[in-house]
Amino acid sequence: MPRKTRVRLDKNAVVQAAVEVLNAEGVQALTLSHLAEKLEIRTPSLYNHVDGLTGLRQDLAVLNARLLADCFSEAAIGKSGSELFMDVSQAFREYVKEYPGLYMSTLRSSGTQQVQDPNLVHEEERTMKVGLAVMASLGLHGEDAIHGLRAFRSMVHGFATLEVAGGFGLPQDCDESFRKLVSALVAGLQKK
Repeated sequence: MPRKTRVRLDKNAVVQAAVEVLNAEGVQALTLSHLAEKLEIRTPSLYNHVDGLTGLRQDLAVLNARLLADCFSEAAIGKSGSELFMDVSQAFREYVKEYPGLYMSTLRSSGTQQVQDPNLVHEEERTMKVGLAVMASLGLHGEDAIHGLRAFRSMVHGFATLEVAGGFGLPQDCDESFRKLVSALVAGLQKK
């Protein structure tokens, strides 16, 4: 029987394996022992690549923030107004559906942590810049833009996480429901 060749293990491979565990099995499944088993190594070997479970969670938070910032930026290119709002909302929804475990495991913002990771702060600032541009495109600035961003995040988060969890059992098209929801929020924000 041929011997199985090992994939070269580095920090990126460990983080990617953790993302796979999170997305396939959920937040509770991510333990160092389970991750080591998936990687076919001994648990202590993980410490050569990540700073324990706490460090791994930090690395995952930075990765999630970077992917989300990229997602928002790509969706926003060349658009404005309600089209921009719709496309960024749809991209956010698709992101949550593609990375449900990673997304759910990293919901806290960098401002809620004791020691702020500069990489996490940077990536969250990128996302915030796009979000503020979306709000400005609707005529919202200052505190109104922040309230609009919170409404946007709450709307997409709620819809997408319900969708991922199988919370919409009725036969009506979820895409149409989402479009109507986004349109209603845009109309409400523009009345401000």
